Amino acid sequence: MSRIEEKLGQMSVSLPPVAAPAGAYVPALEHDGLVYTSGQLPFVEGSLPTTGKVGAEVSLEDAQDLAAVSALNALASIKQVIGDLDRVTRVLKVTVFVASDASFTAQPQVANGASELIGEAFGELGKHVRSAVGVAVLPLNSPVELEVTVAYE
Repeated sequence: MSRIEEKLGQMSVSLPPVAAPAGAYVPALEHDGLVYTSGQLPFVEGSLPTTGKVGAEVSLEDAQDLAAVSALNALASIKQVIGDLDRVTRVLKVTVFVASDASFTAQPQVANGASELIGEAFGELGKHVRSAVGVAVLPLNSPVELEVTVAYE
């Protein structure tokens, strides 16, 4: 087991199986020492634990938890491509999309759910740039979706 996966275990979380693509794409792709993930939804055992807009049907706290689950799904996709998360030399960028009620403006706080998990798991290597974007709707009425880009050797 990698040191990153051991750290996740200490955080009481683990990498899930990689979800099968729902369309004509791959979960993650490597190119020139970088891995890019496709948009990762917060699937738990193949389904979304909740749906709806953040700030209406979904609370900020629940959305933060869902962002962390999406981050775990992204890490699982990265591991599938490079074989071992210890090969990650830097988490570069996290982009978080939040299906937001029209009055909801705390997208960065939702994104913190993912950023904090990644930061705790990877330490200094987990410090990344980020975008947090409010959108009208996401696939399957998911409250959050995210993408991660990492460098590896």
